[in-house]
Amino acid sequence: MAASTKFGVLARNFSTSSSSQQLVKAPVQVFGLYGRYASALYSAASKQKCLDKVEKELKDFQATIAKDSRLGEFISNPTLKRSLKKDALGSVAKKLNMSSITGNFLQLLAENGRLSKLDVVTNHFLTMMAAFRGEVTCEITSAKALDAATLKEVTAALSGFLQKGQSLNVTTKVDPSIVGGLVVSIGDRYIDMSLSSKIDRYTTLLKQPV
Repeated sequence: MAASTKFGVLARNFSTSSSSQQLVKAPVQVFGLYGRYASALYSAASKQKCLDKVEKELKDFQATIAKDSRLGEFISNPTLKRSLKKDALGSVAKKLNMSSITGNFLQLLAENGRLSKLDVVTNHFLTMMAAFRGEVTCEITSAKALDAATLKEVTAALSGFLQKGQSLNVTTKVDPSIVGGLVVSIGDRYIDMSLSSKIDRYTTLLKQPV
């Protein structure tokens, strides 16, 4: 079965009437294969009016995986049979009292050999939910932790990207490899103001023949 067909089947599996065959468009477009998985899940949950429940279940499951190293290893192990993972995830979903949408979705990822990318799909889904609430997700990466004053100043500047009714949901990340400056991801925009990228550009220029 083609990938596009699988996504359509995923969304329609939770529909009970012919009027619900069309995919519900996510509030923000996330590109790539795992963006399509997240979009299909958003559509299915939206039709069943359980977006908040699915979001909470995915967040809770992320936390469970982070605490349970054996479960994390099981999910990421590429040598295990897909059928084994599918059955196991079905049992875990029942044990955690997950909704049928979340449980079936986890089993679908296992069946398609995509379970190791669960964290990626979940984060895409969370991005969609943030947009649904009018939040714009923003990740600020710096070479060392930003002090409160600097973070406040940067956040204020980034607020200029927002439209009326939107709010900024900021997370920070430290990555010494960028050397200095900032790398900012806000919504679907990516702004690289790192010192490392400038060094790379200058090095490339210097290597060019005069």
